[in-house]
Amino acid sequence: MQHVVISGACGGMGFATSKKLIESGYHVFGLDVVEPTERIEGFTFIKTDIRDLKSVESAFEIVKKETETIDTVISFAGIYDMNSLIEMSEEDFIEIFDINLFGIYRLNKLFVPLLKEKGKVIITSSELAPLDPLPFTGIYGITKSTVEKYAYSLRMELQLLNKQVVVIRPGAVNTNFIKKSNVRIEHFTDNTEMYKYNAARFMEIITSVESKNISTDKIAKLVDKILKKNKPKYIYKINRNPLLILLNILPKRMQNWIIKKILLSKSKKKGLN
Repeated sequence: MQHVVISGACGGMGFATSKKLIESGYHVFGLDVVEPTERIEGFTFIKTDIRDLKSVESAFEIVKKETETIDTVISFAGIYDMNSLIEMSEEDFIEIFDINLFGIYRLNKLFVPLLKEKGKVIITSSELAPLDPLPFTGIYGITKSTVEKYAYSLRMELQLLNKQVVVIRPGAVNTNFIKKSNVRIEHFTDNTEMYKYNAARFMEIITSVESKNISTDKIAKLVDKILKKNKPKYIYKINRNPLLILLNILPKRMQNWIIKKILLSKSKKKGLN
């Protein structure tokens, strides 16, 4: 029996992947702070808060009692935030790093030693990770860029132990993550003191981008494909937004000019403020 540990296993991508891997013959240990919406054979749910090392250690002990080795560790757990880097609270700033980066570190620190020879670590990043940050989503992009630096460093080290690291860079995926991100966008738009008009304009753009999403099944099939490969690629990209790619090709000065033209208040353009 092959075993997989998945964080964020009860979310859209995590649960779809869990079901797909169970169909392929894996037993899934699903770590999450929320319980699954349905019970399925081959899925062991372990309530785990990846912000809490003791919680992850507890999950590790449960897994270790069931199996001495695992085949894959997959990180899906993550949060999104839209805010200004000046206005966001220190608590929010720290929390997004705690989940998006430190949570992955905690998971891998404990579970990688259980990985079999040629075992895989799969880390979910974002299409924003390699791109220049955009306003108001900067904090999310910063965490994902940092995750990719971590992933590359981990890859360099684990190759010496004959283990593999793979990064998935998805664009918009049809999950509750989008719904939660919309809540964060609306919260920022309603509460910002410095960027009222700009935030509303940016929200229109984000809504348009996220409308072009893909199903969670496509992510699940991609993960299944990766696990079947002896030598998978380091990075897999899926549903990238062509406009974001084109924007990033431009010189940084031009990128700034375009964003300013799009988001600047009309009243400021006319010199009324």
